[in-house]
This record gives sequence, C-alpha cells and structure tokens, in this order.
Amino acid sequence: MKVILEQDVKSLGKKGDIVEVSEGYARNFLLPKKLAVAATTENLNVINQKKASAARKKEQEFDEATVMAAQMDKIEVTIETKLGENGKMFGSITSKDIADAILSQHKVEIDRRKIDLKDGIKSPGDYTVTIKIHPTISSKIVVHVKAV
Repeated sequence: MKVILEQDVKSLGKKGDIVEVSEGYARNFLLPKKLAVAATTENLNVINQKKASAARKKEQEFDEATVMAAQMDKIEVTIETKLGENGKMFGSITSKDIADAILSQHKVEIDRRKIDLKDGIKSPGDYTVTIKIHPTISSKIVVHVKAV
C-alpha cells in the first residue's frame, strides 16, 4: 500500500515522502496515529501543490536576499567609541553594536547573529564585516570605528 508521510518516521522516510508499506502496518499503525495518509490521487495533488508552493517561496526568498545583498554592499557604518589613556578602547565593538548602528544610520534591520565577526573590534580604524543574508548569499559592509 502506498502512503504519504505526514511526519518523519524513523527508518521509513521524511515528511512528504511517498512510500510503499504493508497494508497491516499502514492500517494498524501509520493511519491511526496520523503519521501518514493513503496515497490517493487527491492527496497526491495536495502534496504536489505544497511542494510547488514551497519551491516558489524559496525562490522568492532567494531573490529578496539578492536584492538586499546589492543594497548592503553600499552601506558604510560609523561607530564612535571612547578610548582609554593608551589609545585603547574600554571594550570592543560587537555584532550587536554593528546591527544597532545599521538600524540607526540606515533604517535596515539586521539580525546580529547574521553578522560574521570572529572577535570584537578592539581598536579604531576601518573594518570590512561580512553579513550572511541567506545561506548562499553574503554581503560586505565597511565599519568605521572612530574615537571620541
């Protein structure tokens, strides 16, 4: 009997997969626990529509990320910080500080976790920082750290 999995089933398949199982296993286990539905033409059409919708959504997200990356490449951010007696900063500039500066200066909201900053910026100067907009698309911005 062919069934469409509604949830991931260990050693059988993932959600949305069409698998062949014995009738007893389908009737007594998968169908009553709502882990699967019978693979009728109606259910197959619903699954195909869901897959097509998901593909369109993924493509739209990729297009939006491409446009945003082009805009982000033009952004430069200035962050002012206090220096100590020896010209050293009191702390470091973190990804949260950069995200806040982008929001306040350019009105673009970026999640701080998408800013790829290995260590904090610990001295004044110009830095190039990578932002991961999409799993396959990244952009670079310039951060100017100035002493007050």
